[in-house]
Amino acid sequence: MAPNTPATMTAVEITEPGGAEVLKPVSRPVPAPGHGEVLVKVAAAGVNRPDIVQRQGFYPPPPGASDLPGLEIAGTVAGCGPGVNGIARGDWVCALVPGGGYAEYCLADAPLVLPVPGSLDLIEAAGLPETFFTVWTNVFDRARLAHDESILVHGGTSGIGTTAIQLTSIFGARVFATAGSAEKCAACENLGAERAINYREEDFVEITQKATKGRGVDVVLDMVGGAYVERNMKALAVEGRLVNIAFLEGAQVELNLLPLMLKRLTLTGSTLRPRPLEEKTAIAEALRERVWPLLDAGRIAPVIDSTFPLAEAAKAHARMEDGAHIGKIILKTGG
Repeated sequence: MAPNTPATMTAVEITEPGGAEVLKPVSRPVPAPGHGEVLVKVAAAGVNRPDIVQRQGFYPPPPGASDLPGLEIAGTVAGCGPGVNGIARGDWVCALVPGGGYAEYCLADAPLVLPVPGSLDLIEAAGLPETFFTVWTNVFDRARLAHDESILVHGGTSGIGTTAIQLTSIFGARVFATAGSAEKCAACENLGAERAINYREEDFVEITQKATKGRGVDVVLDMVGGAYVERNMKALAVEGRLVNIAFLEGAQVELNLLPLMLKRLTLTGSTLRPRPLEEKTAIAEALRERVWPLLDAGRIAPVIDSTFPLAEAAKAHARMEDGAHIGKIILKTGG
């Protein structure tokens, strides 16, 4: 590790399951990188919906992962463990991590450490890993979205939504999105959506069916669940694919499965955090090859809603839970 690396660091831990107020700054030992690991001096960490679910007590970290929340970071390399090649101390990097991001230092598996693209700063780079990994694996791997197909993205102004709209539109898909206000709908269209649908006032099934002349969309990316599941199936075309990545309105639903048979639909989904390192490494390699050049060229970029000091993680969670944000919420450590 770097000679000036301290023995302790400030981190934010979940003191008990509950509301945002259970997030408290504490002092923790700085972790030492093991084989294949990189120690990052964290400048910024992304806030994501799974952090909230973990804080509430429903999403425990996988075995061996830090108990601290935080699934994506950006900063400078402070040290490398044995077996790490191609990464040097002082490099600007961002990384997908299984936990531990809400801290001044964080360990990351070397294959999941990526260079900060182009002219992005470290705050912007902290908004990349979790959403870009999630969108790539679900939309392009699992749903197999092709350049001449169409997609409906729910939650269009979330971190996932703003990423999905940009990636799918730049790869040639027709993009529709849902959002909850005129301002948010305008943001979706500015990012590349052909039509943003205010779900408080409009029926996304009716509008997407009309826009596709009754054919339906090829892919739906959904984080709502609940009553949306059956409506998503109605919105899908023959051979359509529904990908669920969260269930804000509940995971248990009663379904008429006849449309699944008649339209030959595929219902799928995934979680990212507990997947094996080998699978996440394959996603990282695809991003490095297919997406990082677009970021380097400035053709796409993370949308940053707001930043908060690390010690104010509770305020950052409250910002996410009130639903007013457009894009990513970032914790800034000052590292």
